[in-house]
Amino acid sequence: MTSVASIFTFLTKRRGGLLTVIGLIFVLTLFGVIVSDKFGTYSNAVNILEQSTPLAIVSLGQTLVIITGGIDLSIGSMVSLASVLLSGLTAGDPVMMYVAIVTILVLGGLVGIINAGASIYLRVHPLIVTLGTGAILQGITLLYTQTPIGKMPKGFDELAYGRVLGLPLGAVFTIVVFVVTAVFLRKVPLGRYIYATGDDAVGAQLMGLPRRKVLFVAYGFCGMMAAVASIFLVARLGAGQPYTGQNFTLTSITPVVVGGTLLSGGRGGVIGTLMGVYLVSLLNNLLNFLSLSTHYQLIVQGLIVIIAVSVYVENKRKV
Repeated sequence: MTSVASIFTFLTKRRGGLLTVIGLIFVLTLFGVIVSDKFGTYSNAVNILEQSTPLAIVSLGQTLVIITGGIDLSIGSMVSLASVLLSGLTAGDPVMMYVAIVTILVLGGLVGIINAGASIYLRVHPLIVTLGTGAILQGITLLYTQTPIGKMPKGFDELAYGRVLGLPLGAVFTIVVFVVTAVFLRKVPLGRYIYATGDDAVGAQLMGLPRRKVLFVAYGFCGMMAAVASIFLVARLGAGQPYTGQNFTLTSITPVVVGGTLLSGGRGGVIGTLMGVYLVSLLNNLLNFLSLSTHYQLIVQGLIVIIAVSVYVENKRKV
């Protein structure tokens, strides 16, 4: 454990964890190629990109929330609810599909805004607020259905399996939305306010920065990204499933932390998160090649979070 932490410390001295992720991706890729001749194939690379799309999208929303100094533990339940509503409302009707998509996007944004509002006006920590919201959303999901539901129109699965210049459509969408968000955070005043709020909420408020607006935007965006992720999940699975978002709460935090965004807020970025997503997806894929249970994947992700957070906290103390 000490040697692993030393590697993290060495790589995270600069660029807030991005070098950590790149280094680990290289090591895992090399190890995967050694243990399996199918690991390094083009088809497996495409498979990793396809599987990583929903995780990337929810992690993007989580990143903005964590930069503000908050966290969203309702994101997994939001994914589940949006998934069953999308397929259930559509029921194979192409016209209703567009209505359902708009519905879940608005719902996702609204849930995020409610999370922010409850935290602001009730003065309750976002962890508690979103934990409660998540329980409510999961309960509503199970009241709606306890089994896979609905049907999507023919051709909808192209969102999951379609190609653009040889790359999965979802991967191209992911890269575009990450780049746009990165530009927003660095170049647009509201994006910079997100960092300022997370760095020093009291100071930002005293300076007259729109803290409440920042939180509404960050949490609203996070909820909407959960809805977008559900669209790609339904395209991949063919129907909405009430537990499909169950593991996204932890897995959406893992790439954010590993990518260099501090849980205390004010520091980090979405590009590091994207690399963290690819690291987690690569690791899960490798564990599958090793025929290890998905339970081990959760254990490994938990260990990664603990190691990454401990190293980043230690580095911050030394600054």
